[in-house]
Amino acid sequence: MTEASKPGLLSRDLEHLIHPLHSRPTHQDGHVWLKGRGSVLVDADGKEYLDGLSGLWNVVAGHGRSELADAAARQMRDLGYCSAYAGSSNVPAIKLAERLAELTYPAIRRFFFTSGGGEASETSFKVARSYWKLCGQPNKTKVISRQWGYHGVTLAAMSATGISGYWPLFEPRVPGFVHVPSPYPYRYEAPAGSSPGIAAADELERAILTEGPETVAMFLAEPVQGAGGVLVPQDDYFPRVREICDRYDVLLVADEVITGFGRTGKWFALDHWGVQPDMVQFAKAITSGYFPLGGVGIREEIAGVLDAGGSPWMHAYTYSAHPVGCAVALRNLGILESEGLVEASAEKGAYLLSGLRTALADHPHVGEVRGKGLMCAIEYVRDKDTKEEFAPALGVGPRLGAKARDLGLFSRLRGDVFLLAPPFTTSVRQLDRIVEILAAATSEVLG
Repeated sequence: MTEASKPGLLSRDLEHLIHPLHSRPTHQDGHVWLKGRGSVLVDADGKEYLDGLSGLWNVVAGHGRSELADAAARQMRDLGYCSAYAGSSNVPAIKLAERLAELTYPAIRRFFFTSGGGEASETSFKVARSYWKLCGQPNKTKVISRQWGYHGVTLAAMSATGISGYWPLFEPRVPGFVHVPSPYPYRYEAPAGSSPGIAAADELERAILTEGPETVAMFLAEPVQGAGGVLVPQDDYFPRVREICDRYDVLLVADEVITGFGRTGKWFALDHWGVQPDMVQFAKAITSGYFPLGGVGIREEIAGVLDAGGSPWMHAYTYSAHPVGCAVALRNLGILESEGLVEASAEKGAYLLSGLRTALADHPHVGEVRGKGLMCAIEYVRDKDTKEEFAPALGVGPRLGAKARDLGLFSRLRGDVFLLAPPFTTSVRQLDRIVEILAAATSEVLG
């Protein structure tokens, strides 16, 4: 064993690193990645894997894009860092804000940049609270989000996140965060005779009325819930949500950290339903993960209230509007546009979903195959008729994940839900191979 071998590297890793979602047993036989090219990752053993989740939903333009490295290097040579606190700016940040004003929802014209999605959530909470205070409604501070929603794991963002496994070691959660049921079409049970999408949206109205409309600042929702299981809402869900938010003066904030910049086959996902948010959170795909960058787009009316506030808006990050990150983002957006990758996401996503359904939908332990654009999921169940889940002790999800890795596909699961979101540059042959691997893994683990 050499220091450069996987066992040697893992030994050094275990001695000194604490990881996100830290689990020493999980990491004992982990991967040490050395290279990435297109949709393929190569580990320290020299084994190649298809990247089934684009890193963490973010490497949309694929690995090894020299154009992005060159954009970073050029900017680093000119100006590696400067503050973006009021009184300072930089050219890449100005250009990126202008570009985003062209790409995002028409009402959104102003942008605050962060280092990632969790900071974007924190920013939205503070924008909403300060906006309502400046509008003379200081009690509007509460945030409503949804079960299975993921919005980050800083303390307030974790309190908005509706996946309970993230909570226990860090509670008590921040007060003022409320969760309503997800529209989750496979599992949401609507009252008899009602539209499931309308019924799920009306859960928001009930929560607003229970908390008191005068106390609710915002509703935070992913257009398609990603980490929670690729939960695609019913077509009538978000139009009803928009009506409810307007009725009770609640800001609608779209968390497009995963869905933004083409993942669902449109630049921004609420366009599927003709709905405009008051704010939009973004990160991940804006730089294809090559540089940590996120942000919040804000409707002009809200930004105007902050402009007229009379005193500084005391929210800040050292790396906000980082010139290198903004330069990489601009080049990445150019790649997405010039190579037609958003349209490719729509076409390849439909192809992948069709292949997965053909190969897996009839399996007795596959409850649902679902997706929107190039994000898909397979939900495995013990009983297809009743939708009963497997007992966690059986470890079905981890076993499926391990078998897929053995066969050359690296991705993540939420329990027994296998998640897929490969890079937009993934070839048709590689998509076919993903289907083949998952069919083989399902057969081997579940018969």
